[in-house]
Amino acid sequence: MYLEASATAGNFTRAAKSLGINTSTVSRRVGRFEDEVGLALFERGHAGVHLTSGGKAVLPHIRRALAELGAIRQAGAQNGNGVVGEVRLAVRMPPVGEPLRSLLADWHRQHRDVTLTIFEMNELEIQTAIGERRIDVALMTRHTLWPDAVTAPVYRERVLAALPRGHPLARRRTVNWDCLRRETFLVQGWDNSQSAREFYASFIGCGVRFQSHAASKQSVLALVAAGVGITLVTKSQSEVTFPGIIYRPVCEDDAWVEVELLWFPSAEDPAVGRFVAFMRDEARSRELF
Repeated sequence: MYLEASATAGNFTRAAKSLGINTSTVSRRVGRFEDEVGLALFERGHAGVHLTSGGKAVLPHIRRALAELGAIRQAGAQNGNGVVGEVRLAVRMPPVGEPLRSLLADWHRQHRDVTLTIFEMNELEIQTAIGERRIDVALMTRHTLWPDAVTAPVYRERVLAALPRGHPLARRRTVNWDCLRRETFLVQGWDNSQSAREFYASFIGCGVRFQSHAASKQSVLALVAAGVGITLVTKSQSEVTFPGIIYRPVCEDDAWVEVELLWFPSAEDPAVGRFVAFMRDEARSRELF
């Protein structure tokens, strides 16, 4: 910095003034650097200072070093402020529809230098990934949260019944729990996770016929289209057209899915902190829950 300023100004006094320090400080620092490299960088005279041939050879390297230092400082400031970086987001209920789609779109418009990566996982995979720091935040339904999880409500979605196109209930404009209890419900389920079945049972009771499938929601919907049974979906999931499927709203006061944002505060970096604050504040201001 002192060498660059002195070479540009051609005078230690003007260099010191541009840096806002004393002339003696510039002269002393330049002399110290010359001693360290064992090379006279400036010719000193009454008219000022001029670069020696050695100084001219060294100066480009100094300028590159200063540029690199500036880039390092800028990167540190940007990462420290969370304006660049990465947020790894796990979602429990794909596909991503409204209102989440609008939230993520607004986040991206305001934070274009932060990379947002989405992972589709079940609740046990999310819990493991959060613990291992493989993801930063997750969107999970409230009934899948584990004790002591740090969360904030984000939004809630209406529940609909997904029916085969030729099903008698498909002729109705809406359905309720009573008319659905006689049906066979197809749910996602694994040996160590039956949260979907438990969630459905909280609505319609435990005496209903359930079939668990260790498969994606899309595969479950394919079985519904084939007439194997019915299932429940969220409003955003019903926005995806699926051949052979009819969606009907469940007109019950409790027919909602509540979605919360989960994160690990002790592992929070600035970009993740910005994302958490944005989602929490926007959800509150838009009254999504």
